[in-house]
Amino acid sequence: MRELPQGLTPPRNGDAIETDHPLSRRAVLSGAGALALLSAAGCSTSGGGMPVLELDNTVTGSVPPMRPAISVDKNITSPDLMYAALTDNGFNVPEVPYLKVKPEFRRQIVVDTTGEAPGTIVVHLKERMLYLVQPGGDAIRYGVGIGKDGFRWSGRANIQYGREWPTWTPPPEMIQRKPELVKWQGGQPGGLTNPLGARALYIYQDGKDTGYRIHGSPEWWSIGQAMSSGCVRLINQDIIDLYSRVSKKNPVVVM
Repeated sequence: MRELPQGLTPPRNGDAIETDHPLSRRAVLSGAGALALLSAAGCSTSGGGMPVLELDNTVTGSVPPMRPAISVDKNITSPDLMYAALTDNGFNVPEVPYLKVKPEFRRQIVVDTTGEAPGTIVVHLKERMLYLVQPGGDAIRYGVGIGKDGFRWSGRANIQYGREWPTWTPPPEMIQRKPELVKWQGGQPGGLTNPLGARALYIYQDGKDTGYRIHGSPEWWSIGQAMSSGCVRLINQDIIDLYSRVSKKNPVVVM
């Protein structure tokens, strides 16, 4: 207990005690006023005298539930890494000057808006985008080049199988249009100048080959354009990434 200052007598019962930190009458009145305001505002107090706010913790239908955080994938990183030069199966794939590719056509993770099951490949011809649907509400999106008018295919099908550095065989009708391709009527071996690029995924519908492919291309500048003979083409680095994620019989939707 503190000693009283000299010259002061102990208080009698009922007298007020003065301390070094007096609590002014104004402060007491202010505190009482605050409690009165809380009571007027619809608050209640707990048994210990502390105010308790009566908050409504319900979630209304106008507030959408929070979606899971977007996934993290070591292969979806900065463009200078994703489109760097690489060696694949003995072929030296050149670097892609990604600054010349529109940002929306570069590989990235986005919120899935397709409504399709995970593992489905969705090609939006109008958008020039390919989506690989992921679990948890995400999709990996790649920019693509598509077929010219009159050469496009759409529908639901499956990936029957895939090939690394595939052989390309021009169909007879293409050779008729471009006689110089006759030299490849027996098939052009896989390589850096092969139109199918580093990988090809073969689209079958009801067990039959549609003749359409999802494949790579050395012509990175064609991404976002409609200039192929109907197939869906990706940058070689992107088709290598997509191919690594696809298993047999993946559903394909082209719309």
